[in-house]
Amino acid sequence: MKIANPIYDVVFKYLMEDSKIAKLLIGSIIGEKIVELDFFPQEHTVLIKKDSLTVYHVDFIAKIKTSKGFKCILIEIQKAKFETDIMRFRKYLGSQYANQENSYQYGVKKNGKPRKKPLPIVSIYFLGYPLKGITAPIIKVKRHYYDVANHDEEIKQKVEFIESLTHDSFVIQIPYLRQKYQTDLEGLLSVFDQHNRSENDHVLTIKEEDYPKKYRSVIRRLQSAIVEPEIRYSMDVEDDILEELEDKEREIAKIEEEKSQLSQALDEKNKSLEEKDKLIRELMEKVQQSDL
Repeated sequence: MKIANPIYDVVFKYLMEDSKIAKLLIGSIIGEKIVELDFFPQEHTVLIKKDSLTVYHVDFIAKIKTSKGFKCILIEIQKAKFETDIMRFRKYLGSQYANQENSYQYGVKKNGKPRKKPLPIVSIYFLGYPLKGITAPIIKVKRHYYDVANHDEEIKQKVEFIESLTHDSFVIQIPYLRQKYQTDLEGLLSVFDQHNRSENDHVLTIKEEDYPKKYRSVIRRLQSAIVEPEIRYSMDVEDDILEELEDKEREIAKIEEEKSQLSQALDEKNKSLEEKDKLIRELMEKVQQSDL
């Protein structure tokens, strides 16, 4: 079976536009039972255009069932292909904390205005490059509280102040995803496995029976993406943009290398001049001593 490669922004967007699949994918990653999942009203999406960024953002508000009832969280998904996207991630994350719309109403004030609390944030990052020194395909970054005065004893109680100013994250390292998975979640995410690329980067060749049945709707959605002309065209455009960006990164790397070599040459020249100056001073001192 051939499916569209979900590492492409346009294919990933097409995949996440199906609410059932988005709920399945996000719920599986964060390990929570999602009752409702909606696009955030101010959805922020960066698509590939001429000289645009290679980052895809989309936000969801998820209503999650817990043992104590329900909770709502803001889930942001970011996908990147270059390590240089880190600063853009930080900038975007900062804007999410600053956005007053990222809140929910829990009552009404005496003046009739709604009482609002900030939504906790969970970030999910799909990386097209490997992190140095970590080969785990799925990384969970979970916050814990510790009482420093009592030998870092863990504090089990959660409070709104800390929850509102910190967040959990999940990092998916696409290069380390394999079809031979150990968990159902790895099985689901193995649709991103780039080792399944066929005649071109746009298409992955897989066996549907290798994936858990409950996740096969994801595969069929990706299969249907292949026949969409706009998707195929956008993938071609993204290839062109990525090639340009890679060329620019190579040019920058070359310039940095040349600057480093020039700096090293200048350092060596300065060192040589210092040694000559020292030698001249020593000779002058000898001449002065001989004159005496």
